Amino acid sequence: MGMWLAIFIVVALLGVVSVIYLVTRFHRFRLFERLAEKHKLLSWLAALLPVAALMCTYFVNMFTMFVVLIHLMVIWILCDLVCFVIRKLRHKPRTRNYAGGAALLLTAAVLGAGWYFAHHVYETDYQLKTQKSLGGEPLRIAMLADSHLSITLSGEDFAEQIDRIRDAKPDVLFIVGDFVDDDTKKADMLRTCEALGGLDLPYGIFYVYGNHDEGYYDYRSFSADDLRNALTENHVTILADETQIIGERFAVIGRQDYYAPARRSAAELAEPLDDSLYQIVLDHQPTDYDAEADAGFDLVLSGHTHGGHIFPAGQIGLLISDNDAIYGLETRKNTDFIVTSGISGWAIPFKTGTISEYCIIDVTD
Repeated sequence: MGMWLAIFIVVALLGVVSVIYLVTRFHRFRLFERLAEKHKLLSWLAALLPVAALMCTYFVNMFTMFVVLIHLMVIWILCDLVCFVIRKLRHKPRTRNYAGGAALLLTAAVLGAGWYFAHHVYETDYQLKTQKSLGGEPLRIAMLADSHLSITLSGEDFAEQIDRIRDAKPDVLFIVGDFVDDDTKKADMLRTCEALGGLDLPYGIFYVYGNHDEGYYDYRSFSADDLRNALTENHVTILADETQIIGERFAVIGRQDYYAPARRSAAELAEPLDDSLYQIVLDHQPTDYDAEADAGFDLVLSGHTHGGHIFPAGQIGLLISDNDAIYGLETRKNTDFIVTSGISGWAIPFKTGTISEYCIIDVTD
């Protein structure tokens, strides 16, 4: 909690700095400079107006406003530096605010692409080989995580993605946490569960809790029990430090979230398992790689990171050892680890440097 408080404080301070900086940058446009020749105070108030317009993104939510302001500030600083170097090399003074125009265009392009990648869901495919005998029984896994059901994904949107997953003909679907969020509406939660209930897969649907699923605050219109009941009524198996055998050759181990106080260790979960089984772990947060590799699991599936969501947040998470990975496939010892960027994201309607996705994973011997 202390780390997140520190992050929010830093983001808030950057937000304040960005407002001040951007007002000074907008003031460099010729319109405001001419106004300043006659009405200096009025020119500064006028330069505040475009920044105030950007701050109206607060009505999406506070985090969106900070993302817009900070992105524009950082890109404008870079454009200012480039233009400064060019002017020095050409030995010419500033005559037009080219840096400002470039910054506005580049920021619009970056956040426009970020909006697209947050709202358009891709299919990402993986092919894995195992030394274990599957008895001629390969496994096709569909995996999704981090639907969050609010900012970019409604219940109907989710149902459309389930139709796409059905068309891929998986044997099993794994939902690796953060299915809902504090801002999720009950109608959306029920619609997504209904969509899952319409899937008829050979080995069914398995789900583990993420850190948002049971809610941090007490203002959403459904309880954790409502979510649990809606999932189970639609034939979704919830695993909390539990194991289930599917297809005789595969063991599915669903772990409690990293923050759960009673979470069992990887070694404890692995100890009773038959080593001949292909062991698949569902673990929302990719934070226990070494222990899971030491335990001898074959495949570990995670979400949580959103692929970094907003660059460079994921890289910072790696630097401070908050996560073992932020995206993609990695192998440690004999264990394959896959982290998905998520089918949606939390709070911010942009994804910069990553995509929204579900995964189709083929396991063969």
